[in-house]
Amino acid sequence: MVVGLGNPGQEYESSRHNVGFRVVDILAGRIGMALGRGRHRSLVLRGSLHGVETLLVKPTTFMNESGFAAAGWQQALHLDLRQMIVVHDDLDLPLSQLRIKIGGGHGGHRGVRSVLEAIGSPDFVRVKIGIGRPREGQEAARHVLEPFDEREDDAIQVVVQRAADAVETLLQGGLEVAMNQYNVRGASQARMV
Repeated sequence: MVVGLGNPGQEYESSRHNVGFRVVDILAGRIGMALGRGRHRSLVLRGSLHGVETLLVKPTTFMNESGFAAAGWQQALHLDLRQMIVVHDDLDLPLSQLRIKIGGGHGGHRGVRSVLEAIGSPDFVRVKIGIGRPREGQEAARHVLEPFDEREDDAIQVVVQRAADAVETLLQGGLEVAMNQYNVRGASQARMV
């Protein structure tokens, strides 16, 4: 199961907080179908990615209630937590950097906190997309709800495609393979993006 985090509604569509939704939409496009209304207050699509039966999920609640959809589907499908991939933005990563990890805290991310609380464990896979820190004096809450500016937009379009690739690598090759391929630091990451 791949859960993309974001806020519903057209006004949030291009916000920094919605990169998780963008990745799920890309994966749906690769399957060749659109997401439809599903249970657990979510939009869903069941399909095959490289022969792996996958459920794509976009919660229809606001970010701070994302756990309802994630936990509902995880329990309904009796998935091991390592079979749940949550894709979300990360303020603490430089713009357009990817990081794949399993476990850990929520780092102040309300969507991740909601998922953690709803499933009762941190032991799910995360694909984190760097959206950069707020400008000097800007509140984090405002920063995450802003769209990317023109200088950033090309890099973000590339990184959401790479994040979708990373999800497919997770499905095909597993966590270690994906982490080795996508958890690249510093200048070499910038050249790849």
